[in-house]
Amino acid sequence: MLGVKKTSLLVTGIAVTSFLVGLAGQASAAGADGVWVRPSTGTQAHFYNCGGKLCAKVVGVTDPSRKEEIGKMILSGAKKTADNKWEGALTDVGSGKVYSGYISLDGPGALEVKGCVTSFLCQGETWTKVK
Repeated sequence: MLGVKKTSLLVTGIAVTSFLVGLAGQASAAGADGVWVRPSTGTQAHFYNCGGKLCAKVVGVTDPSRKEEIGKMILSGAKKTADNKWEGALTDVGSGKVYSGYISLDGPGALEVKGCVTSFLCQGETWTKVK
């Protein structure tokens, strides 16, 4: 009977560990979750967890001529590279061009979004959290 209890505890321990590891993977993008506004254009994007990675799509614009951008993906499946840092492809929805990108959470209300033409020629902005 003692062997059955040990086996049962082992199976339970493995199940709990698997569950917690799964939660950690899903929470990897949680710090950047929410709606953020780009200061130069007023464009709002919803950043969210997509399978343990970071994704973002446009959810609001201030310029009516950019209305067609709403719903378009600007970030698809960025991988976590460090605490509060992700790397992936950023899409400029205005031109359709795709750039390598870096995203870093610089505090609860500051998200640095950088697009790069080459590994050393990058440009970015600090986005502000809306909600």
